[in-house]
Amino acid sequence: MQRYFIELAYDGSAFNGWQIQPNAPSVQESLNKALTTLLRTDIEVVGAGRTDTGVHASFYIAHFDIEKNIDCDFLKYKLNRFLCKEIAIYKVYPVPSDLHARFSAVSRTYHYHIAKFKTPFNSRYSYAVHPLPDIEKMNECAKTLFDYTDFTSFSKLHTDVKTNNCKIMQAEWIETDKEYIFVIKADRFLRNMVRAIVGTLLEVGQGKINEKQFRTIIEEKNRCSAGTSVPGHALFLADVEYPEF
Repeated sequence: MQRYFIELAYDGSAFNGWQIQPNAPSVQESLNKALTTLLRTDIEVVGAGRTDTGVHASFYIAHFDIEKNIDCDFLKYKLNRFLCKEIAIYKVYPVPSDLHARFSAVSRTYHYHIAKFKTPFNSRYSYAVHPLPDIEKMNECAKTLFDYTDFTSFSKLHTDVKTNNCKIMQAEWIETDKEYIFVIKADRFLRNMVRAIVGTLLEVGQGKINEKQFRTIIEEKNRCSAGTSVPGHALFLADVEYPEF
């Protein structure tokens, strides 16, 4: 049995997230159908992790297993012709059979986009807020995330995970001419975690809470204490890293 990784990207606007959902379109279901049709055998892909409804991935990894060798370049070409325009396949390649798209990942990086002003083209992929937040205050508070590992306050309630501990490796706001981008990298993320952190940092940036209150929110380990989650349409999974092989 040979395992293959697929590097892809997708516009999440048309999907109810990555994972297969009953009676709702998903990226995983689209890939399963495409691979099963093209390879003429039942294929079930495994993804690097869930993304919520409307969330995008500018870089994503999935794997599948098959007993025969395949022409990776030709499969990439066929997949891109078969799949809808919201999904793009960048690369297909063989990997060791013990390399897992989800469990072997050592880090994931997300980007959240805040528009500095409205254009006809940015509303689909960035979030507009008023008043614009103070990026320096948000960056000072973002540094406090490194002091903690339990992020229960930023997790969706009643999830089935065994622990709410995460190791954050990067958390910062970057400013461009058109937008603020929140970049956060960690070994794992909880459901809704990035959107809840961004929503709470925006409250800091708009002067509604200070750094001390931000720390208290984390330490209370209570989702009700944190800010409102920002919309998913401005969130991108931007990178997934694996051990060298």
